[in-house]
Amino acid sequence: MATVTREHIGDLHEKITVKLTKEDYWPSFEKSLKQYAKQANVPGFRKGMVPAGMVRKMYGQSLFGDEVLRSAGKQLEDYLQNEKLAIFAQPMIIPNEEKINLDMNNPSEVDFSFEVGLKPDFEIPALKNNTSLTKYKVTVGDKMLEDEIERISRRYGKVEDQETISTKDDLVYTTYEVSDADGNIAAESQKVEDTELFEKFPAKLQDLLRGKKAGDSLVIRPSEIAEGEELATFMKGLKLGTESADQHFKLTITKVGLLIPRALDAELFLEVFPNEMITSEEAFRERIRTELSKEYDRISKERLQNEIYELLVHNTPLQLPVNFLKRWMQEGQDKPKSASEVEKEFPGFDHQLRWTLISDKLIQDNNINVSLAEVTEDIKGRVLSYFGMDNDEDAPWMDSYMQKVAKDQKTMDETYRRILFDRLFQWLETQFNVEEKEVTEEEFFKLPDPHAAHHHH
Repeated sequence: MATVTREHIGDLHEKITVKLTKEDYWPSFEKSLKQYAKQANVPGFRKGMVPAGMVRKMYGQSLFGDEVLRSAGKQLEDYLQNEKLAIFAQPMIIPNEEKINLDMNNPSEVDFSFEVGLKPDFEIPALKNNTSLTKYKVTVGDKMLEDEIERISRRYGKVEDQETISTKDDLVYTTYEVSDADGNIAAESQKVEDTELFEKFPAKLQDLLRGKKAGDSLVIRPSEIAEGEELATFMKGLKLGTESADQHFKLTITKVGLLIPRALDAELFLEVFPNEMITSEEAFRERIRTELSKEYDRISKERLQNEIYELLVHNTPLQLPVNFLKRWMQEGQDKPKSASEVEKEFPGFDHQLRWTLISDKLIQDNNINVSLAEVTEDIKGRVLSYFGMDNDEDAPWMDSYMQKVAKDQKTMDETYRRILFDRLFQWLETQFNVEEKEVTEEEFFKLPDPHAAHHHH
């Protein structure tokens, strides 16, 4: 009869040994062998008519090994369930010092040792301390409003072809290709196309481009025309990192245009807000102010949620089986990792794992849930919104569309989790002393990062 023993080997880190006798696996092995004989395809024999001895000789040892391992796994699974052990990931076999010899011709006792990482019991003190948090209300100032209106008038503006680059408002259409210092294109170089306002180019590059026309080209080395943030922004436009800044690039101007901003008139108002009858500039400005306020409310809400997330992760005492988790990261996934990769990735893994444990506990303890009907209604509402329709509008195609969506497990799961965590954070906001504070846009973006502010574990 099988025996299972347990040994403590570290913090929340256990070794579980399963000892099997012949009686624990032999009957199921013989049953498995008979079942396989009924299905085996062997040339020269009809299916199900292969002699038992031949099946045993050809496939027996493989089936024997599988059955012994399956029996050990079943014993371990039963033990974990009976002992009510909540574990991380999957148990991992501990390599024996002596190689296990699984021989169907010499069945005997065999030991398998597994290591498991146990999930901790913990409390969340931040929810009991009447912790104060700040929800920021960004005021939409006149400058912010004017900047947004200018952005809109440019976005909806038109471009008139120009002979040469001459003003800051010129739109410069360019291509970039990796080359040598003489402009000879490198083999397999990918042509990158870009369109940018002339005033957005690095200052030194503006000097080189001023007066140029479509068809002109020059060879540049990014590290020689920009540095710091200016260089990083320029390289991002090339879809490259600053590590490529010492390469030469052949820059070719393909077109020069002057961006003519749109006038603030009823035609523009209708294009920006097609479903609203805005006829005056004053009403348009107020509508833009409202949209800006909504967007900053969304950003502020995200910041508060991030603040709560970081507060809980960094201020909830949580012990983890670090050695087990690192070994699981290295060996227990589809793609093995090196020890150095694990050390590099572990801090981020640790951070996310803490949040998973905390959020799972909060969701379970507070009965936060989402029904299937709520998931489908959310998807339906978003689809209708995409087409500019209301929920009460007739959409005869919706039923067949939703039948397809219901089979899309990824979409269903993502929607479920989004709604679930929205509800979790709605509940969490009621558990803190949240005070609202008005700030300017500049003050808001100078606030410390929540992760940095709370990081100390």
